[in-house]
Amino acid sequence: MIQIKTNFHKLLFILLTTLFYSNNLSAQIEGANLFSIDQVVNIDLDFPQSDFWSQLEDNYTNMDVNGSIYIPANLTLTDVTGTYTFDSVGVRLKGNSSYGHPGDKKSFKIDFNKFISGQNYDGIKKLNFSNGFKDPTFMREKLFFDVCRIHGVPAPRTNFTTVTYNGEPWGFYTLVEQLDDQFLDWRMLDDGGNLFKAGSNFSGGDGEASLEYLGSAQSAYESSYELKSNENANDWTDLIEFIDFINNTNDSEFETNLASHIDLGPFLSSAALDNLFGNLDSYTQSARNYYLYHNLGMDKWQWIKWDGNEAFGSYGFMGPLNPSNLDIYYYASNRPLLERVFASQALKSQYTSEVCLLISTIFNPDYLNPMIDDLKELIKNDVYADNNKMFSNADFDTNIETDLSGGGGGPGPGGSIEGLKSFIQERYNYLTTAVDCEPYAGIESVSLQELSIYPNPGTSLLSIKGIQSYPCPYVLKGLDGGVIESKILFGSEQFIDVSELESNLYFLDVDGHVLKLIKP
Repeated sequence: MIQIKTNFHKLLFILLTTLFYSNNLSAQIEGANLFSIDQVVNIDLDFPQSDFWSQLEDNYTNMDVNGSIYIPANLTLTDVTGTYTFDSVGVRLKGNSSYGHPGDKKSFKIDFNKFISGQNYDGIKKLNFSNGFKDPTFMREKLFFDVCRIHGVPAPRTNFTTVTYNGEPWGFYTLVEQLDDQFLDWRMLDDGGNLFKAGSNFSGGDGEASLEYLGSAQSAYESSYELKSNENANDWTDLIEFIDFINNTNDSEFETNLASHIDLGPFLSSAALDNLFGNLDSYTQSARNYYLYHNLGMDKWQWIKWDGNEAFGSYGFMGPLNPSNLDIYYYASNRPLLERVFASQALKSQYTSEVCLLISTIFNPDYLNPMIDDLKELIKNDVYADNNKMFSNADFDTNIETDLSGGGGGPGPGGSIEGLKSFIQERYNYLTTAVDCEPYAGIESVSLQELSIYPNPGTSLLSIKGIQSYPCPYVLKGLDGGVIESKILFGSEQFIDVSELESNLYFLDVDGHVLKLIKP
């Protein structure tokens, strides 16, 4: 009997975003069985073709000519809710640099709907399997994306799986949610706008999605961006107009109107997270690995994370940069969006407040190390059992704690790979001495109105300021979307007692307007 491993200590925060748009959290979200708790699922693929591997490799090699070609396989999946079987799911290999690593343990994609229309698993049509080719810990992408979602930044959900091909153990993988209309529907509550994937070599160009303005012709952008929705319409006007705004408006107009073009708070949080976590295979450095979605309901662009497997300072093309001592305002040349944000004192200050909030709540050893320990306990035996992985069992244990020398592909001397805990500690030590967060103490993000909570972070009685009229309802919710407290405030009562709450991040919905609340 297959035993599924789970870790109930830390819930994934799959309902986080609906706090910002709706009080109705009862609807089932696609993929809840897979992503709602940390677990290692088991996936068995049974290919009817005896030469399935050569077919997979040939299809990958000829993808530029023939497009994405899947081959069928029967699939058996066991998660915490049970075992499920599927006939003729589509399978293809994927990845860029991850594919070039020696060995047959390649990243791949499954399409449940490819050969049997309407087939899905828990509402999911596609899943991505990352092989961990540059991560001895197998944790970087999951940890980074979990933290992104905790902080309200759109990012795919992740989990873990073991995989067999025709009964042969193939390895341990990270499962990554597909960014498609289903993701947009549950995360953005809007799926009709243009979704662009940024920063891949789609048409022979250099692949950098720098957001530089290259003129009004769509063809000038097609080597760096790919339209992933509304492909038949193929209208890039909105993206080009957004890039034009970034590059060609005057300073005053840019500072005043940026928030009307992009969902500004989550974007600044995203940039801060990339910097703190040394996730430089991103817009900050490589100008890749992000999506832009034009939310029609908001009429704003939303920034979505992608491909976080080189977080924690493991990007291999950093040159002389030290990821532990990276300046919080660093960006590579020709990154006009960050350049103009940091040139505006108001926007730079807002970004710095996000950095300081992250340092005080999430980016510190006290918060992150227990997350790492929990994941290690969850996956260790399955990582050890993976005979096709790119690193040894000793590498797995070592790199969780400290740098792995001579790992190959890392940014340090000899290709060393930053340790998870050692990077966090060294980065935290640098940040707490290099960044003056005193001017930002108590500053909190406010949605829609000039509401505020003081003190924030706070440990006992918190005051809500800025309420316009009474009686005023409020709902206090945890990161899993669960309601902790629901009351009505009257004019003489403007305080909330959080003394009994555990240390964590919470959300306070005050008459439909949501504020972050930190209990240290």
